[in-house]
Amino acid sequence: MTRSQHRHALASAVAGLALIAGASAASADDLTLYCSVQEEWCQAMANAFTKETGITVAMTRKSSGETYAQIKAEAANPKGDVWWGGTGDPHLQAAEEGLTAEYKPANFAELHPWAQKQATQSGHRTVGIYAGALGFAINTEILAKKKVKEPSCWADLIKPEFKGEIQIANPNSSGTAYTAMATLVQLLGENPAFDYLKQLHVNVSQYTKSGAAPAVAAGRGETAVGIVFLHDGVTQAINGFPVKVVAPCEGTGYEIGSMSIIKGAPNAKSAQRFYDFALSPAAQATGAANKSYQVPSNTKSVLPEQAPRMDKVKLIDYDFKKYGSSAERKKLLSRWDAEVGAQK
Repeated sequence: MTRSQHRHALASAVAGLALIAGASAASADDLTLYCSVQEEWCQAMANAFTKETGITVAMTRKSSGETYAQIKAEAANPKGDVWWGGTGDPHLQAAEEGLTAEYKPANFAELHPWAQKQATQSGHRTVGIYAGALGFAINTEILAKKKVKEPSCWADLIKPEFKGEIQIANPNSSGTAYTAMATLVQLLGENPAFDYLKQLHVNVSQYTKSGAAPAVAAGRGETAVGIVFLHDGVTQAINGFPVKVVAPCEGTGYEIGSMSIIKGAPNAKSAQRFYDFALSPAAQATGAANKSYQVPSNTKSVLPEQAPRMDKVKLIDYDFKKYGSSAERKKLLSRWDAEVGAQK
């Protein structure tokens, strides 16, 4: 082979490799979605977005705490584009730590004030997509069989008759459980709240990874009481299980489920399109269609008939800014690990 022929063959090989690489890039996923609601809703949102835009979605479902940890671990080389769903506190922490990108959606003016406030507090690095109040999912058949009065207050859950009959998630992995801990701190004061959590620990049979798991366990008869967001209990009741939801008499906290674009997202334009889409009434309707009954953030969205009415619940003035801050979250989680999680 002459030198000229060798150069020609080499150029052809390089060109072939470039074509293969180009084909690979063209077939890559157009959006990588980290999702922190129920699996069914996650998949429905991914499918609806693809149908609307033609953009393919690679979706991973993890709890809020797990997703925050993953985004933090990947900060130097981001893999995901959008984090959708889950409690707002870790979204606010991610915003404070510069893990998420600033973006103001096109339909921002249509959102409820609580959803807009979530955005403005974070410098438009996250936004509210739904709201839901915290409470108890109770298996009425178990309590009737045990002849135990149904709990109506936080104070009831530390009574001896509930020993081994309560499930709640671990606040390190679950935004639901972190919201419960922060709620008790705001209701009682920090030291009394941790005294309460240590007493509650005696009655807890399991700390789950997912915040919704205790509601599922209550539905299946695996526990008498799950400390969850009320809408997760409603889902179990609608599925035909003997579950009743109760909002604590002393007052309770609530979540602003949130959405964030990951800083350095590989597919930033697709991420922005998803952000706008997820705040539309059509997208928010996928929740109720998949048995997720949160209060949607767009004022033009239809409130699901089954959604617990926030105006019927005694809500505390939950301080999202403070309890979504990096310093406060780290302090409370460290204290929980040392004083509650470390107990036998």
